[in-house]
Amino acid sequence: MTSTLPETSASRLDALVSASVGAARPAADASDEDRARWLESVAARLDLHADELVPLADAETHLGTPRLTGELARTTAQLRLFAAVLREGSFLEATIDHANPDAIPAHGDLRRLLVPLGPVAVFAASNFPFAFSVAGGDTASAFAVGCPVVVKAHPGHPRLSQRVAALVTESLADAGAPEGLFGLIEGVDAGIALVEHPAIRAAGFTGSVAGGRALFDRAAGRPSPIPFYGELGSVNPVVVTAAAAEARGTELAQGLAASFTQGAGQFCTKPGVVFVPSGVGFEDAVVAAVPDLAATLLTPAIRAGFGRGLAALAAESGVTVLAGDAAQDTDVVEAGPVVLATDVAAAVAHPAALLEECFGPVTLLVRYDTPEELLRGVRAVPGSLTATLHAQPDEDLADLVAALRDRAGRLLFAGWPTGVAVTWSQHHGGPYPSTTSIHTSVGSTAARRFQRPVAYQDAPAALLPAALRDDNPLGIVRRVDGVLGLA
Repeated sequence: MTSTLPETSASRLDALVSASVGAARPAADASDEDRARWLESVAARLDLHADELVPLADAETHLGTPRLTGELARTTAQLRLFAAVLREGSFLEATIDHANPDAIPAHGDLRRLLVPLGPVAVFAASNFPFAFSVAGGDTASAFAVGCPVVVKAHPGHPRLSQRVAALVTESLADAGAPEGLFGLIEGVDAGIALVEHPAIRAAGFTGSVAGGRALFDRAAGRPSPIPFYGELGSVNPVVVTAAAAEARGTELAQGLAASFTQGAGQFCTKPGVVFVPSGVGFEDAVVAAVPDLAATLLTPAIRAGFGRGLAALAAESGVTVLAGDAAQDTDVVEAGPVVLATDVAAAVAHPAALLEECFGPVTLLVRYDTPEELLRGVRAVPGSLTATLHAQPDEDLADLVAALRDRAGRLLFAGWPTGVAVTWSQHHGGPYPSTTSIHTSVGSTAARRFQRPVAYQDAPAALLPAALRDDNPLGIVRRVDGVLGLA
């Protein structure tokens, strides 16, 4: 579905951003406990309206009630996670070095912490209408550190976006948050204008390489450039060793088939390139495991992109179609799963054609014969969010793990990459083009994207933030004179 809502006018956009500017100081000055309550208020309101929101989301995305019910629960859980992050306090990175005339060089009293950037832009994604949308992780992490947010709604779920925005606005008001802390806009031109607005201090984006790179360039090209945290394209390489294929090939083939078809292949962590040993029967096992189904793709743009990308992959020299139809009509709503195959030599020779993301239910098996050939193939893979290694316990994997670590932000040694836990330790990011930064968009440290460090030198005690006062009134962990603790 495409948006039927009118594009936000320039005057309306400016009014929303101006309101966010007005909210920036009160939000930054609010206590961590107050901001935690804002987040919990939003979470509670969304949970209360689950019976309304899930059917609305399904009507626009066709993702199904079970999937969307779980995703809404994940969304409210991550709002509550950031409330816990605020109460724990280490997100401030509070650091104190008392004056030391004997140091080399001597220094006065220095105290450092992280402060909010100010108003930020958030671009909602199509494939997660709750978790990466209006009240998703970008919005939650920005609110947590005291940044007002203006969200650019995704046209794939416009009515849901409007309803969630209304609930967010109501819950923030009820919790006593400053007016202007949150706003919603619609339309491509409005989104570009939002990134270029001089009052916006950062932007978070999840979407295509082309769209994200265009906005990234706009953000960098401003008279005053801003950080642009884009999650773009990712092929998420998987390696199956010969020993693993021999020991549990059928199990691994079934896991791969389930993973690359999950959500019609519309996960940013879909395993799109899989290195498999030649001549051991693993390809046949994958073909046998592929489900006979057709799934609805989210938007006309995704359907068209899938059709073009699939046709281009299948047309490459050295690529064969093992399962499914590689000539799918780009106007058809439903898409069937496809398995393609090639070899390392072709992939290394044509990485731009064979090792780029094709968003939808397709995966490319890349055959290898030797460990050295496998390493060459892995090193040709572009930056990805994840890399997965299925091997046996007694294998020598050091070089392979090092090569995979160079290509991805999260390494898996069991299971499959689809599905991203929302935890303190999670990292959802990776080398370009998977993301445009070194930061995560999921997990507690996602808040770091919307903060900057400030050091106070020889400041009067009365002017210090609470986190930097000698008596530690917040009771948080700090590093004082090089020692980490509760001092």
